[in-house]
Amino acid sequence: MAMSPFSGDDDDGLMNEINMTPLVDVMLVLLIVFMVTIPVIRHAVKIDLPHASSQKEDTKPAQVTVAVDADGNVLWNDKKVDEAQLSAKIAEAAAANPQPELHLDADRKVPYEKVAQVMSAAQAGGLTKIGFVTQPKGK
Repeated sequence: MAMSPFSGDDDDGLMNEINMTPLVDVMLVLLIVFMVTIPVIRHAVKIDLPHASSQKEDTKPAQVTVAVDADGNVLWNDKKVDEAQLSAKIAEAAAANPQPELHLDADRKVPYEKVAQVMSAAQAGGLTKIGFVTQPKGK
């Protein structure tokens, strides 16, 4: 007569222990796989690379700010210019090496036509880098 609390149950065939054999088998297979792949990962090709003694050139191109105020006046680096002067300054900037970046700062109330004219003049003059200056939404 067994003195266990579950002796009255009809579950005589159940095991109360975890079978560790499948877990050990999986771990051994993984160990073998890693032992085979680690030498393959460490394999490297030896290359004799040439050596150079040059300095990194850290020259940033100049920035040119073109602003269009609310009245439609065009300002080149905070100096008022007319269309002829603008074209001349754009051609001068396009000829520089490295070519400066054009930062276009337009007032909210300026008609798009005036901004498009400045962009067209910059493209016709040969400037290739044009950026727009914007204000954050809170200001």
